[in-house]
Amino acid sequence: MAKIVNRPFRGGSPRTLMKGKTEKAKNFKKTFKIFIKYLKPYRLKLILVLLFALAATAFTIASPKILGQMTDVIVRGLLNHNKIDFVQITKIGLGLICLYAASALFSYLQSWIMSKISQKITYSFRHNIAAKISRLPLSYFDHNEKGDIISRVTNDVETISQNLNQGLVQAITAAATVIGILIMMLIISWQMTLIALGILPLSFIFIKLIVKHSQHHYDTQQSSLGKINGHIEEMFSNHAIVKAFNGEERSINHFDDINADLYNSGWKSQFLSGLMMPLMHFISNLGYVAVAVVSGWLALMGKVSIGGIQAFIQYMNQFTQPITQTANIASVFQSTAAAAERIFEFLEEEEEKPETNNTPKIKNVRGRVEFNKINFGYFPDRPIIKDFTAQIKPKSRVAIVGPTGAGKTTIVNLLMRFYDIDSGEILIDGTNIEKMKRSDVRSLFGMVLQDTWLFNDTIAENIAFGKSGATREEIIEAAQEAQIDHLIRTMPNGYDTIISDSIDSISVGEKQLLTIARAILADAPMLILDEATSSVDTRTEILIQTAMEKLTKNRTSFVIAHRLSTIKNADLILVMQNGNIVEQGQHQELLDKKGFYYSLYNSQF
Repeated sequence: MAKIVNRPFRGGSPRTLMKGKTEKAKNFKKTFKIFIKYLKPYRLKLILVLLFALAATAFTIASPKILGQMTDVIVRGLLNHNKIDFVQITKIGLGLICLYAASALFSYLQSWIMSKISQKITYSFRHNIAAKISRLPLSYFDHNEKGDIISRVTNDVETISQNLNQGLVQAITAAATVIGILIMMLIISWQMTLIALGILPLSFIFIKLIVKHSQHHYDTQQSSLGKINGHIEEMFSNHAIVKAFNGEERSINHFDDINADLYNSGWKSQFLSGLMMPLMHFISNLGYVAVAVVSGWLALMGKVSIGGIQAFIQYMNQFTQPITQTANIASVFQSTAAAAERIFEFLEEEEEKPETNNTPKIKNVRGRVEFNKINFGYFPDRPIIKDFTAQIKPKSRVAIVGPTGAGKTTIVNLLMRFYDIDSGEILIDGTNIEKMKRSDVRSLFGMVLQDTWLFNDTIAENIAFGKSGATREEIIEAAQEAQIDHLIRTMPNGYDTIISDSIDSISVGEKQLLTIARAILADAPMLILDEATSSVDTRTEILIQTAMEKLTKNRTSFVIAHRLSTIKNADLILVMQNGNIVEQGQHQELLDKKGFYYSLYNSQF
């Protein structure tokens, strides 16, 4: 079981969420190494992208030199009394058109391949995240905001998808352009090339300073984006409670705090990145002035032609362009690295302990459950269940009662192996559940949780979630036993009505009835009802109890409820306080003792 340490705790069960600390500065090198592993399967295609990018760049680089030759032909013609060789110009022009067409073709091919690579990599991210979610322990979801998890799956993956294609291709093109243009510039004039190169150190110094100061703001921006998504999701899904407790102002203030952090980090990162372009243009203009002066002198000396100067000016413009692109590439890589690290952090979260046991699934389940000296705490230094021992007979109806925080729901979490115990053992028909597969343990139980959960689909599909391949007749029968069939038939499309957990067209009690129907359809050998009727009115509660009598017949069932009127007919009542069983017996027997159960019961009537 994954233990959560060094985090503030707000009390109650782990479902009372905790907020993590502010994320530390990014480890760019580690993130880059992990990201390279995702690129390895596509190395052959990446080589093709490299070759096509180089070819497109080479053709682009050759064009200014050829244009310079055209200019020299015109200049020579003018100097020879307007005898311009139009045939030669036409040949050069057709050659340029072919170069431009070839460059466009290779650019298209490398863009097409790179787009497929970037989409496949982001597909791998989403696949790995989805698989990771199924392997994470329940404790992770209990202690992390849903919105932040969703942000990693959506916003961060989308950031990588958008930036990968742009950034990688630009990096290849920029490197090839710098090298190719440098060679062509040296061929034309080494003196002018030295002047052009003189501006590079100044450019790199500014880029390094800006990247260094903006990286922290990009990290904070991604972190704040996750927090604001979490807050919005939390407030939207619980808007009725927020309004009921007049919490709008507090919610808005908290939102404003997060939004302010996002605003500050956003404008600072964008401002610093935005400084790069003006600075690069200013530095490149200084180079133009120096080259213009020197090239004029070299032309007078006969060391460079007019066409050569024209070509060099074009090369110089193209030479500073990839340097300017470097500023943009740096920003793209920063945001990509910030998003990738958040994804890798999620993928590196501690998973459930691997299942190495090969104990076969229990057949012909009788339903005998034994808790032998169970000790457990959500945190190492805060035990909740202490030396818990109980013997549950097959096919008995067991009620677990006690005040809030007594450990009732925790018992269910341990029984379902949502968490693993610290010590002791839980046996089902004599088999230690820690030696069974988690899926096999959970298949033994039908479950109605305290928090209802309905997904965006038809009512029929929501009920059928309890049994794969259920027929319409089975779904209707389950709904009838859950006393919800009549209500369903009054809806516009009956069992084909689209609902979801966030829709308010059906009440909380009706949602709970649907989850009960789901458990009835599952027809598991044992049953867990966690606050199954806590949100249902008295009349509906009576109807549910009738269905439950039939459902729990010949099954071992566990009922957790604060409303003690719902468990009068239980075969065994376990009374819990501070993680221990303080009393056990049947309803009337416990009342006659006039102990802790007696006090709980009288406090409700």
